This record gives sequence, structure tokens and C-alpha cells, in this order.
Amino acid sequence: MSKLTHIDDQGRARMVDVSDKPATAREAVAIGFVRMSPETLALAVSGSGRKGDVRAVAELAGVMAAKKTSDLIPLCHPLALSKVEVSVEPAEGGLSVTARVKTTGPTGVEMEALTAASIACLTIYDMLKAAEKGMVIEAVRLLEKTGGKSGDWLAER
Repeated sequence: MSKLTHIDDQGRARMVDVSDKPATAREAVAIGFVRMSPETLALAVSGSGRKGDVRAVAELAGVMAAKKTSDLIPLCHPLALSKVEVSVEPAEGGLSVTARVKTTGPTGVEMEALTAASIACLTIYDMLKAAEKGMVIEAVRLLEKTGGKSGDWLAER
């Protein structure tokens, strides 16, 4: 196993020093899924829920979350994001979330994409919990990342 970059030689947590790393184009895509009943899915897609358009609010929440990742995850660097795109689409059994984040900088945006997908899923739950408390948030994961020293990575599908 490779050395964990957020742990120093004494075993203490640390923010990684990226000051000597070159700025490169970086992109990451994360996904998630909120499983729900057909009735709740129909309500979500209709846009007629009491709290408003579930999909639009969840997409906006995901964008906002990506921009706040360093405030939520202690050792993440604050990044100047050049693009955050969150999509919530109906799928068999629920709503599928895809978050794509881009930057040009010395560190990647995997955590920003994962945060965006996670918060979009949580927002979907919040928007629909009055209709169904038994919804399940599942399969939040990194799908792909490009750029940086470690190169490109694609999850097995």
C-alpha cells in the first residue's frame, strides 16, 4: 500500500503541501443514487412537491456544496473551481445524481465531485422525506478523474 499523503512521519494528520506542484487541468465525476418508491419518484419528477422542484434544488445544492468542500472536509485545499455541473435524472427505482467538477490547479477535484453528489442526494431526501422516509441513498462513488501526477483513473463499471 502506498503511503497516505495526509499523515506525516509521526502519524499526525496534515494538509498536503501542493505549493511545488504544477497547475494542470483536473476533472472528476462522481455519482450517487436515491432509491425510492414509484409514487415518490413520480412526485419528484412532477415538480409539484410542497418544497418545489426537487431536481432543480438538488442540482443547485450540489453546486453549492462543491464550492464549500474545504469547509467540510478538514484537510481539503480550497480550490478555484472552473466548472461544477450536477445532474439529477429519473432512473429505474429512483433518482440518479451525476456531479462533474473541473479546475486548473495543483490538486484534484475528486472530493469536490463526491461532496456535490452526496449533498445532492441528501437534498433529494430532504425534499421528499414527507412523502417517504424509507428512501435509501446508495452508490455514492467516484466514477472517473483526469489530470495530475497520478494520471487518469476510471472506475470499473
